[in-house]
Amino acid sequence: MFVIDSHCHLDFPDFADELDAVVNRAGEAGVGLMVTICTRVRKFPEILAIAERYDNVYCTVGTHPHNAAEETDVTTKELVDLARHPKVVGIGEAGLDYFYDHSPHEVQQASFRTHIAAARETGLPLVIHSRDAEDDTARILQEETGKGAFPAILHCFSSHERLAQAGLALGLYVSFSGILTFNKAQALRDVAVSVPMDRLLVETDAPYLAPMPNRGKRNEPAFVVHTLERLAQVKDVAPAVMADRTTDNFFEIFSRVPRPSELIKNAAS
Repeated sequence: MFVIDSHCHLDFPDFADELDAVVNRAGEAGVGLMVTICTRVRKFPEILAIAERYDNVYCTVGTHPHNAAEETDVTTKELVDLARHPKVVGIGEAGLDYFYDHSPHEVQQASFRTHIAAARETGLPLVIHSRDAEDDTARILQEETGKGAFPAILHCFSSHERLAQAGLALGLYVSFSGILTFNKAQALRDVAVSVPMDRLLVETDAPYLAPMPNRGKRNEPAFVVHTLERLAQVKDVAPAVMADRTTDNFFEIFSRVPRPSELIKNAAS
């Protein structure tokens, strides 16, 4: 199987001492591509350096809602300019987090709209973080789509089905993390049942949220295979089918990422 970890944080200190080994283990597990996600624009050079270091790692540029108050000076133009680099394949992660409230709601919302504008202008997918903010997330997405469509992903989805359906209605993709495998996550698995096969992605959000059977350990991209296998079970398809489907979906939404030559050959055959 060829599997893609559509969202991880390889720049975090958890990986500093063994980044080469982490990337190698991912490859050994069948994880052919990874997207390492930016959470602070001011640290973007560090994220980009990791993406440039590995052929199979790409990155995004953006400000996490936790950090929105630190980076109120980030503009749409700056995001668009930084996103010109060929290794940058998405905008974000950006959005709303009312669970921790590290930044004021109005600051998070303004930052969210700035990132949406950048996604609209570049055509690169917006990676959306939403926690305990379903109504405002849906409202802003609907308002902004009225100004012009933009590609986007509801990352590490753990919200109510109404947000998933609101996003799907706007053309968004839904990405599931290791939370999907947790014993008490049946409500989330029920949401996954309702998401069409052509809108599904898988991710780790590493170093967080390691899936079963590795829950409690530091997460890493190799573990995304466990989430994919659980998602395949939820959707009642073979893991290989889910791997092919989520891989196709990835290249559809992350349109700047070139398909590896082996996948092109397999598709042709």
